[in-house]
Amino acid sequence: MTPRSRQGLRALAVAGALGAAAAVWGIGVERYLFTLRRVELAILPPGSTPVRVLHISDVHMAPWQRRKQAWIASLASLRPDLIINTGDNMGHVDGLRGVRAAFAGFRGTPGFFVLGSNDNFGPTPRNPLRYFLGPSRRKRNPPRLDVVAMQNYFTENLGWTNLDNAAGSVDVAGLRVNGFGVGDAHHDDDRLDLVPGMVESLHTDANTSNELTIGVAHAPYRRVLDTFTDAGAEAIFAGHTHGGQVRLPGFGALVANCDIPLKQARGLSTWARRGRTVPLNVSAGLGHSIYAPVRFACRPEATLVTLIARA
Repeated sequence: MTPRSRQGLRALAVAGALGAAAAVWGIGVERYLFTLRRVELAILPPGSTPVRVLHISDVHMAPWQRRKQAWIASLASLRPDLIINTGDNMGHVDGLRGVRAAFAGFRGTPGFFVLGSNDNFGPTPRNPLRYFLGPSRRKRNPPRLDVVAMQNYFTENLGWTNLDNAAGSVDVAGLRVNGFGVGDAHHDDDRLDLVPGMVESLHTDANTSNELTIGVAHAPYRRVLDTFTDAGAEAIFAGHTHGGQVRLPGFGALVANCDIPLKQARGLSTWARRGRTVPLNVSAGLGHSIYAPVRFACRPEATLVTLIARA
């Protein structure tokens, strides 16, 4: 064997060892490192009291994921003023049991929610390499989930407002928060044609000096973000991307499973459209498909967004 051949074999061995170590970390460790990200956003009317918004997304709950259930339940101790849930809560045909255990402590806290496709359909095996070919397609004959029972739990037990192609308002810390949202754009359930009318219906009071209007979506496709910005959203919340789920240190997300720029697949950024710039928070989410149990350089997260008054 030549020196060059031995050098090549050593390089392959090192690469294989690094790949194995990364897999062990991503599958056995990082996907359990639940993280609370804290950000501050100055968008409230002058003189407003700060409002603490807890953004939760992409839980993908399976009934045996008790560690995740306990961590989400612990977030109730933060005493948020408002919950925003951007969908994909279920990850198993019996996932609602775990969702109930996780969210029970938020009963009575105002909240907005929209649905993701995984709230309607259970997961199926999928080749992860297909995500590099573009956004994933609708599954064939996936198992149906009891999304109606989940919606009823959120609205009747927790008191949250459903913004799936709908709008509503809640009073939070002396502030009227108007929310509007759309269905999952990843499966073309977003009724963007309804957005202007929904927003108009929210502004029934001539005095809008003590209001905040936010847009809520599951999948942050460009068409959704553009429509929300045009409609006057003062902040936008979304999920779906998992932050890429597997990221390269120093580079970031490799895929987003939608057409949002990869640099905006996770975290707080801004969306610009026709001279308007709107804060956008995309949650990397707390879960993953049970058929892709890995996170790498992308810890599962929830976000506490503290809204403060503008200068």
